[in-house]
Amino acid sequence: QLQASGGGLVQAGESLSLSCAASGIAFRSYNLGWFRQAPGKEREFVAALSRVGIDYNDSVRGRFTISRDNAKNTGYLQMNSLKPEDTAVYYCALSSVVNIPRNSIDYRYWGQGTQVTVSS
Repeated sequence: QLQASGGGLVQAGESLSLSCAASGIAFRSYNLGWFRQAPGKEREFVAALSRVGIDYNDSVRGRFTISRDNAKNTGYLQMNSLKPEDTAVYYCALSSVVNIPRNSIDYRYWGQGTQVTVSS
């Protein structure tokens, strides 16, 4: 299973670091992704880290950084310069797709989500 954590309430311009801990899964064998879903909106791709590279949603590029520590079976999403429009529930997920997966359908395992709220 995947356990996402690190969400919270911050002011615009501040930072948060999300973690995604895996258990019972061969974590290092999968590509890591982060998605988010704001109220009333569809789930949205945020970032992905695969063997072939890294990709970000244009809205977070330059502010967010995805990373992983396979020795700890943990993935991360460092979020800087947060904006109110970043407010959403953030989900981590694992994919076995070879390229850099941006579609949620390509992900096999999902965490339960962690709430990020950015006030203006």
